[in-house]
Amino acid sequence: MNSYHTSSRYYRLWLFWVGIVATVAYRIIIFLNNVGPAAVKIAWYIGTIGFVWYFAHRYRVQRYQGKLIREKELDKKVCENRLSGDDCAALQYILGSLESTKAEWNYIAIFVFSALALVYGLVTDLGLL
Repeated sequence: MNSYHTSSRYYRLWLFWVGIVATVAYRIIIFLNNVGPAAVKIAWYIGTIGFVWYFAHRYRVQRYQGKLIREKELDKKVCENRLSGDDCAALQYILGSLESTKAEWNYIAIFVFSALALVYGLVTDLGLL
C-alpha cells in the first residue's frame, strides 16, 4: 500500500504565512510610496519572493492531486462504496473539478511572471542593466 502524505504541518503553516505576508507586502506598497523608494522596494521584494515560493508550492500540490485522481480513477471508483446517490454525485463533482481545474495554469503564470519580475528587479537594482 502506498503512503500518501502532505507536507509537514509546520511547512504548510509556514507557506500559509508566506502567502499572507506576500499579499500584505504588495498591498502596502501604495502606502509606502509616501515613505520612500527603499521601503517600496523592500515590500516589493518580500511580496515577489513570497509569491514565487507560495505559487510554486500550490502548483506542485495541484498537479499531484490531479495525477492521483487520473491514475487511480478515483472519480469513477468513489461510487463503488456505501455513499448515497447525492453523496456520490457531490464527491464526483469535487474530484472532477480538482482534476480539470485550470488553477495550476494560474499558479504557473503567477510563478513565471513573479520570477521574471524578480530577476529583472535584481538586475536593475544591482546595476547590471
